[in-house]
Amino acid sequence: MAYKNIKRISTAEEIIQRMPLSKNGHAMVARHREEIAAIIANQDDRLLMILGPCSAWPHDATLEYAKRLYKLSKEVESQLKIIMRVYIQKPRTVKGWSGPINQPDPLLKADIEEGINYARKLMVEITEMGLAIADEALFTHNAKGFSELLSWVAIGARSSEDQEHRIHASSLDCPVGIKNPTHGSIKIGVNGVIAAQHPHVAVFDGYVIETDGNPYAHLVLRGGNNEPNYKIESLIEAKQFLAAGKVKNPAIIVDASHDNCIVNGVKDFEFQDKIVLDVVESLKSNPELKKLVKGFMLESFIKSGKQNVETASSIDLGGLSITDPCISWEKTATLLHKLADIHGQGAKNSD
Repeated sequence: MAYKNIKRISTAEEIIQRMPLSKNGHAMVARHREEIAAIIANQDDRLLMILGPCSAWPHDATLEYAKRLYKLSKEVESQLKIIMRVYIQKPRTVKGWSGPINQPDPLLKADIEEGINYARKLMVEITEMGLAIADEALFTHNAKGFSELLSWVAIGARSSEDQEHRIHASSLDCPVGIKNPTHGSIKIGVNGVIAAQHPHVAVFDGYVIETDGNPYAHLVLRGGNNEPNYKIESLIEAKQFLAAGKVKNPAIIVDASHDNCIVNGVKDFEFQDKIVLDVVESLKSNPELKKLVKGFMLESFIKSGKQNVETASSIDLGGLSITDPCISWEKTATLLHKLADIHGQGAKNSD
């Protein structure tokens, strides 16, 4: 085998023991999962809003964002269920920084042991604060040290066709969003949902196991092949595939970033709020699709835009993304309040 051992890594049990979640924290995660599942199952008519920095770095700025988001979440909780992206692992199309769990200081060498400590500490702090948190399942072999903290999990566009990730999704205790792949096929995204909803036999942690299947696995539309797929035509196509696949609790989340915010061939991250409001407006005349679209994803941080830490003369540690560009906190707060007002008015009109 073409590799060399560097050092032994902490076991999941050692990680959890070192930075445990409190009894109250576990209770909050259980409640978040129940509420998210109820929204997916059409038993709660609030919208899911999954938002936060593209990558959870640096610690202090991410924690400051979480404090702001928690306060705002209490203001809109009757209409919106807020889930914060605390993404500790990043897929790369070719190469690049793979997130703080591998490299907690992007300017230094990879240090996975330190990255695990960084990620676990940050996730526990935000969970104890009272926020539901989300991560993307990239390195599934590391999941055991973090899974009890998560209220929602994404299977990303580069992983949704991968059998291991589909099996992992089918074993999770929380709702999981399956993205359509980067080439944009909605059908393949739905195939991933179907696979995640069914049981699988596999090897895990030295045992042959059978997963239960995840009835709250659902589709996330993120565009693909430099084209958006949030318009009515794409939503209708997704609805047809979900029905044909006999998907339980059929549901769609619209990711307003990635290829969905490509405008005239160029990604415009500032377009994210317009996409959300465009979808909400277009669904007013289509109650069946409105029932299917359960919420939105956004890439949002304290400051607008992004920076390149490899070329910058100095690093901004105050909440400026080092991966995908994000909309600012001010723009985020304005959108969430507006969306809560619109959703609340729509609920009144339907009574």
